[in-house]
Formats: sequence, C-alpha cells, structure tokens
Amino acid sequence: MNQIQVSNLSLNCPLWTALVTPFHANGAIDFASLETIARDQADAGNGILLLGSTGEGLALSGDEQLSIVEHICRLSLPVPLMVAVGGYDLAAQLEWINTCNRLPVHAYLLGSPLYAKPGPEGQYLWFSALLEQAAYPCMLYNVPSRSGINLDAETLARLQHFDNCWALKEASGELEQFLRYRQACPELALYSGEDAMMPYLASAGARGLVSVCANAWPEATRAYVELSLASENQGLFPLWQNAIAPLFAVANPVPVKQLMFEQQVLSSPALRPPLTHTELPDSGNLIQQDQLISQWQAQRQGQDARFS
Repeated sequence: MNQIQVSNLSLNCPLWTALVTPFHANGAIDFASLETIARDQADAGNGILLLGSTGEGLALSGDEQLSIVEHICRLSLPVPLMVAVGGYDLAAQLEWINTCNRLPVHAYLLGSPLYAKPGPEGQYLWFSALLEQAAYPCMLYNVPSRSGINLDAETLARLQHFDNCWALKEASGELEQFLRYRQACPELALYSGEDAMMPYLASAGARGLVSVCANAWPEATRAYVELSLASENQGLFPLWQNAIAPLFAVANPVPVKQLMFEQQVLSSPALRPPLTHTELPDSGNLIQQDQLISQWQAQRQGQDARFS
C-alpha cells in the first residue's frame, strides 16, 4: 500500500496518541497544558488524535470541540492531526465533518454509532455517509466495548473501496477479530487500539498503535511500538503489560490523567462527569510503573549512545 501523504506528512506513522483533554479544577479546558502535551507528542514524532474517548470528546460541547481543534491547528506541529467523529446522530456528525473539512487537519477517526447496534447494512449506511462527507483520509474504528457490536468484516470489505478509507483502528481485544479484518481487507492499514496487545497484533500484521499510554510516555511508547513492529520482543511483554494494566484499572482516561498529574504534566487530574478521578483510590501502582518505564527508557538510551 502506498504511503498516504497529506501536506507532506505521512499518515502511516507507527504511533498515534489519543490525546487527553486537560481541564482546570473548575472544569474549564486547560489550553496551556493542552499545548504542552501536544508539543511533547510532536517532539516524539507521534501522530495526534483529538477528541476521541480518551479525550472525553463526547463530554465537550460543539464549541469546545472546535476550539480544541482550532487551537492545535494553530500550532502548526510537524506531525499529522486526526479528529474523532462519533456519536449517534448522523446529521450532527456530517455537520462536524463539514466544519473540520475547512481546517488544516489531516485525517478523521470514524467511530461506530453508539448504542444503536446496527447490523451490516446499517453499518454500511453510517460509514459510507461519513466517508462521502470527509475531505481527508479516514481511519474507521471498531470498538464494541462502546458501540455494543463489532464492525462486520464484509461491511468493512465494502467500505475499503472508498478512496479515503485508509485504515482501521481495531479495539475489540480479540486476536480472532483482527485476523478476520486482515483476511477481508489485506490492503487496509490496521492499527491496534489496545496498548497491551501491540506485540501480538504486530506479528499478525498491525501497522501501528493508537495509544492511551503514550500520553504519559510519548517517547517510551514509540520505542515499544517500534520494537514490536521489528519483532524485538525480548523482555517487552511482561514490562509493558504490567505497566499498561493500571492505566485501565478504572474507566479510561481516569488513570492516565492521574498519572500525568503526578508527573506534573497536567495542572489537575480533573475529568468531566460522569468520570471522576476520585474513583481511583490509590495512584501508588501508577507511580511505580512510571518509574519502571522511565528506567527502561534510560537503559535503552544508554545502549543507543554506546552503539552510536
């Protein structure tokens, strides 16, 4: 498959970070922290996904969503920007895409409709309408834990013929489901939507990862993904699986925001209701895993320096 280029930026980067949305303690968007974490991702060379479920996109008003996208666009970062599209109201999502079509973004993440649980034909109608409206390449998103149903593999095979259907984020957590998509759409770029499964899915043909943990560990997570893609897995599985597990001890993005607050990257761990950081009673395991990942990264950097 040819490298897709938009504004001289390749969308086929190995790591996309599903960026959190920082809030002040009073619930207002913390644009200073937002800019800081976006620049941290750009410095690591990671693509940026805005307003996904990790970014609490559905808890934001339309004006707030637009203000976030416009703010990041103004930074002119040297990495691609992807904007999430998701919900239930098709007309509202088409209007959101129409708005973002006028902005200097590079791609869309098209989520399955929430709650409705459509069958294969309903899924096709939903995604085909979004693809027809989108002026940029699109990554479809299979996330049955939120939509209640898997994207049908035959429906995906029909959708892949749209010129702007570029990739799939697969977040079912099931290797068998990934392999069904791989067989049905061998030319479609498949990305893992499960951080801990990246080494396994890389061996099955994944092109990269759309990540939560990269919010806290931008450079280390990129190294984790690159090692997974290179099949250099010695010692990789237990370290990263143990590190990732506490980031999903309660609903995402509660733990990763708490960790970023502990790292003094965010000014507050605040979330929008119904999510709250008070559901995470203890951050000790997060801090311990953060230290282990920092040590691993330092050791890797030391090895690279010796061989450079």
